[in-house]
Amino acid sequence: MFPRFILLSVAAFSTLGLSVPVQERQQPILPTEDSFYKISYRTNDNFGKALSTVLTVLVPYKADYTKGLSYQVTEDAAYAGCAPSYALQFASATGGPLGTIVTQAELLLIEAALEQGWVVISPDHEGPDAAYLANKLAGYATLDGIRAAINSANFTGISKSPTVGMWGYSGGSIASAAAAELQQSYAPELRIAGAVLGGTVPNITSVIKSINKGPLAGIIPPGMIGLSKQYPILKLGLDAGIKPEYKAKFDAVGEQCFVADVLSFLGQDVVGMLKDPAILTQEPAKSILDENALGKNSPSTPLFVYKSIQDQVSPIKDTDDLVKFYCSGGTKVQYDRDLLSEHGSLAIIGAGKALAWLKDIMNGRKGPSQCKTSNVVSSLLDLRGSITLSAALIEALVDLVGKPVGPIIG
Repeated sequence: MFPRFILLSVAAFSTLGLSVPVQERQQPILPTEDSFYKISYRTNDNFGKALSTVLTVLVPYKADYTKGLSYQVTEDAAYAGCAPSYALQFASATGGPLGTIVTQAELLLIEAALEQGWVVISPDHEGPDAAYLANKLAGYATLDGIRAAINSANFTGISKSPTVGMWGYSGGSIASAAAAELQQSYAPELRIAGAVLGGTVPNITSVIKSINKGPLAGIIPPGMIGLSKQYPILKLGLDAGIKPEYKAKFDAVGEQCFVADVLSFLGQDVVGMLKDPAILTQEPAKSILDENALGKNSPSTPLFVYKSIQDQVSPIKDTDDLVKFYCSGGTKVQYDRDLLSEHGSLAIIGAGKALAWLKDIMNGRKGPSQCKTSNVVSSLLDLRGSITLSAALIEALVDLVGKPVGPIIG
């Protein structure tokens, strides 16, 4: 069952549409119902058309209401039931085998942020139709989610001028990077202290080439279908272009989350399921994919980017080029290229250093003064990062046995 809301109002830009403490049972390591809110708010799609989406707000025990982290989860699906507003509920198991387990796995990182005393917000950044890879929409939804959180001060307690950080890995890094690129022109009033982008995916076309016929080929269909929800011309092409024997397989993607999609297309030639495989490299698909790639604007906020050199989803060169583009536009970037990892493992082993960087930024320390690229053997060898990650694991275990989620000392 999807969450229940109480209607308040839907009016001005970024105003709250619906907002209540959540009554459903939440995941065990999240705050209790009294500190767990869902807010419906207005944002824009890729073309500036108004739509509403949902923001989850988590307020920890002994919260520091002057600090907030916008955490963009890895949805990577074309089904709205994979969004955090649903996935963060206890026993949210729709979306095929293992349901929303990928989003739930990110609870460790969300919980680690809550233990700092930060209010954590997580937008349904794909919007109400799960328009996966529609990256302007994701960026707008992230920025408007921060605005909505600030506008919720009267019932969540969030400061009206908080210091804000952003964090996302893989699909979540796309939304975070898109928001960072759009922030200066779209939401210049927001005080975003810094953003962490892990497992970055700058170029969709490169990803298709990298993962087709491989273990993660199942990411391709939800990407195609997600984009088609914003681009009717792409939908027409896909509807006519999928071979009849694969149509039911593609249709099922509209009700599946990440793991189910991966299992459905494991090791298969997804591009070969199209009558004309060149459809994805020809117009109009080529322009649509290019339009939704990162690297349109250089963010004004400092960035920490971490990426596996052996990343099997998105080639390291794409992130190298993105960082160079950002730096050429004046963005201050700390960029770690990790040797002994791959896309999935870096999500965990890189998290400690990412959280430590965020702690510095949120506590008022300045970000990098210039761009710096480091080739590291493993993020696990970073002492402070390893200590931070170990502490997060211990805190999660203690929270499971009854400690309030949040810092012991406020």
